[in-house]
Amino acid sequence: MWGKGKKRFGGGGEPAAKRQAAGDDGPSEPAEDGTVVAEISKNKKVSVRSWKGRVYVDLREFYVKDGKTLPTRKGISLQLDQWKILRDNIKAIDEAIKENT
Repeated sequence: MWGKGKKRFGGGGEPAAKRQAAGDDGPSEPAEDGTVVAEISKNKKVSVRSWKGRVYVDLREFYVKDGKTLPTRKGISLQLDQWKILRDNIKAIDEAIKENT
């Protein structure tokens, strides 16, 4: 039915990041649609953005193409209520990290 090594959805030979960057699913530049709050590493950033009237905390990997910084599909967008839960549990997360290192 499906060829070996081909994904069932999305098709095409291009990587998922290129398919998303070409669509309307997200911002093409973090500065256009969101405020970069922290750069975790060279290609990982935390930003706050508004989409469809809601505010999200976005933790995402980016790549550079033709001088533009573009988002990949690798990441997570947290709604404000989800962000507050994560923020309120930072101590417990830090303690778990200490126990496991």
